[in-house]
Amino acid sequence: MADEEICVQLYRDLCEASMRKDAHGMASVLADDYVLVHMTGMRQGKQAYIKAVCDGTLNHYSTEHDSIRVEVMPEGNKATINARSRVNAAVFGGGRHTWRLQQRLKAEKRNGTWLLVESRASIY
Repeated sequence: MADEEICVQLYRDLCEASMRKDAHGMASVLADDYVLVHMTGMRQGKQAYIKAVCDGTLNHYSTEHDSIRVEVMPEGNKATINARSRVNAAVFGGGRHTWRLQQRLKAEKRNGTWLLVESRASIY
């Protein structure tokens, strides 16, 4: 599988694991130093993010992908993923809503394995 396809699958796997509240599945695609930057600017590390999904602070019910674009850097060990997805979610105690969520993710190949290292969320 090409690096671009692997990176697309990383994003899809994260979305699927989030909907299932699958801590192991999420952990398997996130680097230990992963950081999520929410729309509000709040930053969450890997463990805090996984905990928030699993304890119901962040609830993802469905995801429909509009576009997932990947650019692998010339050196071949870093990539950017620009994803636009419609995510049905209820977060931080708010009501359930479908968000047009744009994720700008960074991925790195570490020890031969692609992992997500950062995600910045916004709406589109």
